[in-house]
Amino acid sequence: MTLRGFKSFASATTLSFEPGVTCVVGPNGSGKSNVVDALAWVMGEQGAKTLRGGKMEDVIFAGTAGRPPLGRAEVSLTIDNTDGALPIDYTEVTISRTLFRSGGSEYAINGSACRLLDIQDLLSDSGLGREMHVIVGQGQLDAVLRATPEDRRGFVEEAAGVLKHRKRKEKALRKLDAMQANLTRLADLTTEIRRQLGPLGRQAEIARKAATIQADLRDAKARLLADDLAQLTATLEQEIADEAALRAQQAEVERALATARDGLGRLEREAAEATPALGAATDVWFRLSSLRERLRGTQTLAEERVRLLGRPEAAPRGQDPDELEAQAERVRATEAELEAEVARARDALAAAVAEREDVERSAGEAERAVATLLRGAADRREGLARLAGQVAAQRTRVEAAEAEIGRLRESLAEAEQRGTQARTEFAVLETQVVGAEEGEEGLDAEHEAAADEVERTTAAVKALEDEAAAADQERATWSARTEALELSLDRKDGAGALLAADGVGVLGSLAALLGVEAGYEDAVAAALGPAADAVAVESVDAAVDALRYLRTEDAGRAGLVVAGDAAGEDGTPAGVTLPDGARWAVEVVTASGGTGRAVRSLLAGVAVVDDLADARALVARHPEVAVVTRGGDLLAATRAWGGSASAPSVLHLQSALDEARTAHDAAAARAERARFALVGAREAEQAARARYDDTLERLNESDARLAAVAEQLGHLGATARSAAAEAERVRASLARASQDLDDAREALAGLVERLEAAEAAPEQSEEAVAEATSERDRLLALASAARTAETEARLALRTSEERSRAVAGRAQSLARAAAAEREARER
Repeated sequence: MTLRGFKSFASATTLSFEPGVTCVVGPNGSGKSNVVDALAWVMGEQGAKTLRGGKMEDVIFAGTAGRPPLGRAEVSLTIDNTDGALPIDYTEVTISRTLFRSGGSEYAINGSACRLLDIQDLLSDSGLGREMHVIVGQGQLDAVLRATPEDRRGFVEEAAGVLKHRKRKEKALRKLDAMQANLTRLADLTTEIRRQLGPLGRQAEIARKAATIQADLRDAKARLLADDLAQLTATLEQEIADEAALRAQQAEVERALATARDGLGRLEREAAEATPALGAATDVWFRLSSLRERLRGTQTLAEERVRLLGRPEAAPRGQDPDELEAQAERVRATEAELEAEVARARDALAAAVAEREDVERSAGEAERAVATLLRGAADRREGLARLAGQVAAQRTRVEAAEAEIGRLRESLAEAEQRGTQARTEFAVLETQVVGAEEGEEGLDAEHEAAADEVERTTAAVKALEDEAAAADQERATWSARTEALELSLDRKDGAGALLAADGVGVLGSLAALLGVEAGYEDAVAAALGPAADAVAVESVDAAVDALRYLRTEDAGRAGLVVAGDAAGEDGTPAGVTLPDGARWAVEVVTASGGTGRAVRSLLAGVAVVDDLADARALVARHPEVAVVTRGGDLLAATRAWGGSASAPSVLHLQSALDEARTAHDAAAARAERARFALVGAREAEQAARARYDDTLERLNESDARLAAVAEQLGHLGATARSAAAEAERVRASLARASQDLDDAREALAGLVERLEAAEAAPEQSEEAVAEATSERDRLLALASAARTAETEARLALRTSEERSRAVAGRAQSLARAAAAEREARER
C-alpha cells in the first residue's frame, strides 16, 4: 500500500504486507490507526466519522510548522491475485483513490479511471470492501460479540457472499418499482392522450385547411406582386425612354445656351462700345425732359389764361345756347387742325428718323473705310513679312485644332463603343441572372423540401428507434417476469419430479393444460382444491406407473389427474337454475390435453359467484351445489374454506405466466416490426440526407455562380459608367475644340484678308486718307444734325399731341352745356 498526503503521511510511503500476520507497532500518535483508515478509505469508505474526522477533506495532510499543507491525498492498494480470488484477469490488482482539496475525487483500477461502484463490486466478490466486516476497529469487537440474531445473520450472509446478491436484488427491485411507476405513468399518459386525440384530430384538420388557405393566399399575393412587378418594369422602361429624350433635349438646350452665351458676349462687347454714346444720349434725355416739364408748365398756364379769357360774361339767365354751340363748332375746328398738325409732326418724325438712319449708315461706312485705309497703311508700314508670319502661325493653330478634334472624335467613338459593348454584355448577363435567380428559387424550394424530408425521416428513425427500444425494454421486462413466474412454478416436490421425468405418461401440470377466464383464477383454484397442483397423466396405468416412480425414487408425493375425453356429465346438476351473476365453474375453464372429462368431474356441481353473500344465498337455495367466490372462498352445505392467501395459487401463477408469455411474444413481434421498419426508415433517411447534400452542393454552386455574375455585372456597370463619363468629357472637350477651331478659322480668314488686301492694294497717299477722314467728319456732322432734327421732331410731335389732348372732348362738353341751357330756358 502506497500513501501520499494521507493524514500524517505527507511524503510517499509504501507498506509491503507479506503473507501471514503483519503487526504495526509504535507509540501513541505515530499513525498506526491512519494505516487502517487508509485501507478502509481506499476500499470505498464514505463516512468521515468512521475515518475519525469531521469532514472528508480532513484526510488530506494539513501541514506542520515546517511543511505546508498538500492539495490532495492519494492511496494505492495492490492486491496479489495469483489465486484468482478477484474476478479480473490480472495477477496483481491495484486500486487507487485520490481526493482533492477542492472536493473532487477519482478512482482507478490498474491506472484506468473507474467508478466507486466498480471497486465495490470487485472487492465484494473477494470478501473485502467498505461494507464487509474485515476491518474491526477499536470498540467494534464488543459490538460484534453483542450482536443480535439479525446482525449475526448479516455477518453470516456477508461471509457467505450473499450480501452482494441481496444488494443486487434490492437494486433490481427498486428498478422494477421505478419501472412499474413509469408504466403506470405511461398508462395514465396514454389514456390522457387517447382522450385528447379527438380534439387534436379536429385541430389538425383545421390546421390543414388553414395551411391550404395560406398556400392559396401566398399564391394570390405572389401573382399580385408579379403583376405589380410587370407594371413597374413597364413604367421603368418608359421612364428610361423619357430620360433619354430629356437628355437629348438637355444637350440641344445646352448647345443653344452656348450659342446664346456667345451672342451675349458679342452684345456685351457692343454695349461696352456703345456706353459713351449711351451717356451722351442720357444727358440729352435729361435736358429734353427738363425742357418738356417747362413746356408743360407754360402750356398749362396758357390754357388757364385761354379758359379765363374765353369765359363769357354771366347773363341774367346763363349763356346763350347758340353762342355755346358756336364755341363748340370753333373748338371742333381747332381739334381737327391740331390732329392734322399731329399727323404732320409724325410724318416729319418718320422722315427725320429715316434721314438719321441713312446718315448714320453712311457715317459708319465712312468710319470703316477710314479704318481700312489706316489699317492698310499700318499693315503696309509693318510689312508684309510680319503679316505673313501671323497668317502662317494662325494656319498652324487651325491645323492643330483640326488634329485635336480628330483625336477627340476617335476617343469619343472608342468610349461610345466601350459603353455600348459593356451595356450589351450587361444586358446579356442580366438575362442570365434572371434565369439563374429563377433556378435559384427552384433550388431553394428543392433544398427546403430536402431539409424537411431529412427532418421527417430523422424524426421517423428516432420514433422507430424509441419504439424498438421501448419494445425491447418491454420484452425484457416480460422475459424477466416470465423467468420469475417459471421459477415460481418450478416444483420441487413429487409433482416437479414427475414433470422432470421422461417415459411415465405425464402430460404436464393440470394448471398448464387449463385455460381460465380472466378474473376467475382464484375461484377455479378454490374449486379444484389440491387438484390445482396435480399432474395430468395419460391413463390409469400411467398414474400407477407415476406413483411407483415416486415411491421408488423417494421423490415425494403428488396429485394425479387421469386424462380422457370420454363423454360424461357436463358438470351442471339437473334442476338447478343459477341466479343472475352466477356461473358454473366448468363454463369459465377450457381444458386441453384430454383433461376435459377429469376437469368436468372435479368441477361438477360447483358454481361461481361474486361474494360470500351470494354464495350463502345460493347454498341455502340449493344445498347440493358447492359455491366458490371470485375471491377464492368455497362454501357448501357440509364444508367451507377460504380466507386470505399470502401467495397466489398455481392457476393464478400459470395464468400470469401465460399472460407474460403472450405479452413477451407481442413485445418481441413489435420490436421485430420496429427494427424491420427501422431499416427502411434509415435507408430513407440516408437517401434524404444524400438529396439534402446534393441540393446543398448545387445551391452553393449556384450561389457561387450568381456571386461571380454579380461581380462581373458590377465590373461591366462600372465600365459602362466610366465610358459614359469619358464620352461626356470628350464631347465637352470636342465642343470647346470646335469653338476654338471656328475662332481660329475666323481669325485666319481675317489675317488672310488683310494679307491679300495689303498685297493687292497700292500705296495709299496721305491725301486719300485726309479726304476719307474729311468725308467721315462731314457724315458724322450730318448724323449729329439728323439726330438733333429727330429730337426736335419728337418734341414737336409731343407738343402737338399735348395740345390735341387738351382740346379733346371740349366740343362735346360745350354742346352738352348748350343743350342743357336751351332746355332750362324752355322750362
